[in-house]
Amino acid sequence: MAVQEKVLVDKEELLKSMLQEQQELTIVSEFAQKHENQEIPLQQEYYESLIPLSKPGKGEQYAFKVNLDACTGCKACVTACHNLNGLDEDETWRSVGLLRGGSTEEAKQQHVTSACHHCLEPACSEGCPVNAYDKDEVTGIVKHLDDQCIGCQYCILKCPYEVPQFNKRMGIVRKCDMCTDRLEVGEAPACVQACPTKAISIQVVNKEEILAESMDSVVVPGAPNSEFTQPTTSFESDKPLSKNMLGSDYYSIKPQHSHPPLVGMLVLTQLSVGAFCVDTLFNLLNENALINEMQGFHSIVALVLGVLALKVSILHLGRPQFAFRAFLGLQTSWLSREILGFSVFAGLATLYAALFWIPQIESLINIPIPAFLKSESLRLQLSVAVALSGIAGVICSVMVYDDCKKELWRGSITGLKFFGTTIVLGLSTIALASLGGVYFLKPEYATEVEKFIVQTWRF
Repeated sequence: MAVQEKVLVDKEELLKSMLQEQQELTIVSEFAQKHENQEIPLQQEYYESLIPLSKPGKGEQYAFKVNLDACTGCKACVTACHNLNGLDEDETWRSVGLLRGGSTEEAKQQHVTSACHHCLEPACSEGCPVNAYDKDEVTGIVKHLDDQCIGCQYCILKCPYEVPQFNKRMGIVRKCDMCTDRLEVGEAPACVQACPTKAISIQVVNKEEILAESMDSVVVPGAPNSEFTQPTTSFESDKPLSKNMLGSDYYSIKPQHSHPPLVGMLVLTQLSVGAFCVDTLFNLLNENALINEMQGFHSIVALVLGVLALKVSILHLGRPQFAFRAFLGLQTSWLSREILGFSVFAGLATLYAALFWIPQIESLINIPIPAFLKSESLRLQLSVAVALSGIAGVICSVMVYDDCKKELWRGSITGLKFFGTTIVLGLSTIALASLGGVYFLKPEYATEVEKFIVQTWRF
């Protein structure tokens, strides 16, 4: 009996102890409760002085401010940005570089942390064909709209600081947005909060002052000219940086990844345009009746190659299913204008090529075709329209690269190359198409065509 009573007492004590444990919070729960009740600091005291306490006024915007004297190159800012934004392993929105320069007597080096400069005139936004960038009217922060992006990567070429980063997994470009969601609730961006030396801060800047300071200047030695995009980031130091300072990797040349679809698109569009231009010249000059008879064959070859060029270009996109958005940036983007130009060219070229095959089409569909579609004057006018629209497309291609403001992509250099390719490939295509057409349709005239082609090349 005594043993049974002892067992009951032990069970009762065990039950009480278990109930008591349930009432006690775990360390994690205790921390969460204190955090929710703000019983522990949220680090405002450490970063409150590093961010503005009010929104920018008229003619102002937010901007990064970097104290170069305080930057140690620890890359805590890079890690914090990477973790908070959930970036992929090979993706970074903030980087830390190293400048070296000075003289043999007094060599200098300086760590520089940088991210998006949230420029007054962001080149990324100007060049985007789908309007996937938005510069906030109040804060001036340049935001990237991920759901709008088609992954063409033109903004990477446009940005002189190569800020936008392409994410292969998602098929889109992404970039720093100054942790807008944190700033809106009075919390510092990840990089600002993580810096152990308070080298990074957010400030409100006057746009007129930034514009004046950007004229023929650079943010740090070795950086691109600020006049192009007017970056707002300020780098401050009590020790003047030597003007001969360059990035430590300045002479370490690494090739960028190739863009085979763009190569195919450029070569084939220029080939197609050149072929139609040569075909138009034959139409206008009307020197060789046999060559003129081959124009239907010429038009089909040139059209097929031109359409193939447009198909190949889509392979460059990270999200090709949204390629139809590419016309949205017509107001500012040369890429949108190039796409529109070649789309018009392809449409006119299709109609022009069809005019040569009206008898076959008429018999195929068994419906009479209006007589005006069979007239030589319409064919000639359409031929000129095709050539002009194609030339306009090539001009847009030149401007796509010239607008990036890179030395080797100047309009004079790029234009010479692109139009040179157009002429050479156009003549070659028509020559080969003529030979192929003659051998296939009228082999007895092959020698005559060969002589004409040789004479043309000599001319």
